Amino acid sequence: MKHIRNFCIIAHIDHGKSTLADRLLERTQTINVTAGQMLDDMDLEKERGITIKSHAIQMQYKLDGEEYTLNLIDTPGHVDFSYEVSRSIAACEGCLLVVDSTQGVQAQTISNLYMAIEHDLEIIPVLNKCDMINSMPEEVEDEIIELLGCKREEIIRASGKTGEGVDDILRAVIERIPHPVGDEDAPLQALIFDSVFNSFRGIIAYFKIVNGSIKQGQEVLFVNTKKRYSADEIGVLKMDLSPKKSLHCGDVGYIVSGIKTATEVKVGDTITAVSNPCSEAIAGFEEVKPMVFAGVYPIETEDFEQLRASLEKLQLNDASLTFSPESSVALGFGFRCGFLGLLHMEIIQERLDREFNMNVITTVPNVSYHIYDKHGEMKEVHNPAGMPDATEIDHIEEPYIRASIITRTDYIGNIMTLCLGKRGELVKQEYVSGDRVELYYDMPLAEIVIDFYDKLKSISKGYASFDYHPIEFRPSKLVKLDILLNGEPVDALSTLTHVDNSVYFGRRMCEKLKELLPRQQFDIAIQAAIGAKIIARETVKQVRKDVTAKCYGGDISRKRKLLEKQKRGKKRMKEIGNVQVPQKAFLAVLKLD
Repeated sequence: MKHIRNFCIIAHIDHGKSTLADRLLERTQTINVTAGQMLDDMDLEKERGITIKSHAIQMQYKLDGEEYTLNLIDTPGHVDFSYEVSRSIAACEGCLLVVDSTQGVQAQTISNLYMAIEHDLEIIPVLNKCDMINSMPEEVEDEIIELLGCKREEIIRASGKTGEGVDDILRAVIERIPHPVGDEDAPLQALIFDSVFNSFRGIIAYFKIVNGSIKQGQEVLFVNTKKRYSADEIGVLKMDLSPKKSLHCGDVGYIVSGIKTATEVKVGDTITAVSNPCSEAIAGFEEVKPMVFAGVYPIETEDFEQLRASLEKLQLNDASLTFSPESSVALGFGFRCGFLGLLHMEIIQERLDREFNMNVITTVPNVSYHIYDKHGEMKEVHNPAGMPDATEIDHIEEPYIRASIITRTDYIGNIMTLCLGKRGELVKQEYVSGDRVELYYDMPLAEIVIDFYDKLKSISKGYASFDYHPIEFRPSKLVKLDILLNGEPVDALSTLTHVDNSVYFGRRMCEKLKELLPRQQFDIAIQAAIGAKIIARETVKQVRKDVTAKCYGGDISRKRKLLEKQKRGKKRMKEIGNVQVPQKAFLAVLKLD
């Protein structure tokens, strides 16, 4: 164990951690980097320049004549995937905190750093992109010193592009990060920090052994799911899987045991031996809870089964996606899916399109609400269509988050206006350094799921960074806004909204639908209603044929007879006619600004 070092790289999105990981792999001759971004293997990751999934790899490095084994875990930087980052941190003894020297410390850097400090990790600050013309190493070093309380000489200046400082990082990893500690003779206790799906071998779980050892063919138990498997193959993670006969305390490796369903392997679970189980699981395990819910429907109704198969395959690669079937009068059969956040939802949509050629419609994203009835019983609702009658509801509670926003002082006013418009309450503000300030807000999650992040980026010219974590459910004055077409509610357009915004939102939706609905042979009344109260109305006028055109001169009663006949026809048509809502109307409602 003296020659093993387990460490991860944490950073804000886009600070160059995957490029730096490439340089480390190149320097330790683990791989010859030609393609770039070796650890980001999904097309989407390469295109957007983000890490969506954690990746682990083992390197060998010689220092002062001794051979060391370094296990590196590259983690996602986006706020949606913070639980995944926390489990990767739990599997390490140290971490590289990568900060972009052109941008300084950002919100996600701070939240990941606190997570690392909670797990008592040795932190090595690394200043990346030092070769850039607009880099500000001294100023950013001051921010890091203020944040960590470390000495200036402990900060390593590096560049993922040119490879500067890579040797210093490897030396610091070996000298400053402690080796893993554990009891080789204790019962097996291993932490699962990630899992991937292989179409030939099932689910492969990645783990780190905290105590004990594991041999090939041994029977193992997954503590939280209570499932037993045989360790058909174990080994370490090089660029490919490299099988071994046994793994010992402190090692990071993988296990293949022919698991077919993604839900049986949970990130953060503990593996132990069936013959000699450990007394307790490793602390910190949580079920990943979806934060944002949306209905996903196929455009063609006959593609429903294909959509189910596609979501099941996606779930094998991404266990945090949850879905259950639901049906809607307007859209037919589909699924109610739970996502970790908006980026996660966008990625799932994109992957459905790319990997499975599925064209889908996504309804307005919702969060889950707690609805209490007059008898004090609580019901959890993810979809406005599932709301009980307004007369039975005592009160509704909605989830709140604690948001942390780091920005330059020039943009404070605009950001505060944005947060107040989203029903935010300022908790405190702190100055991080000279002209940068951190604002803490308590806000309803529902307000940030649609367009908060985009607006924040545009009013701060891309400078502000944002991070959040859920805190609690709080009582709130929410109402269900229904859209009626000729008196019939359209369930896919109904939303839950705050009383103060409801009239404005209802009016906007009616105006938008008036533009988009095609004219019929009869008037279409578009109404926004809260319960029985109509708060906004627009009318799409009918298309009329001029039936009196053939009457030139003559008695008025002839014209009246023709008009009365037309009127009766229109009335009958209105009774049996139905209004088709075009596809783009659903999408336009999502884009209401």
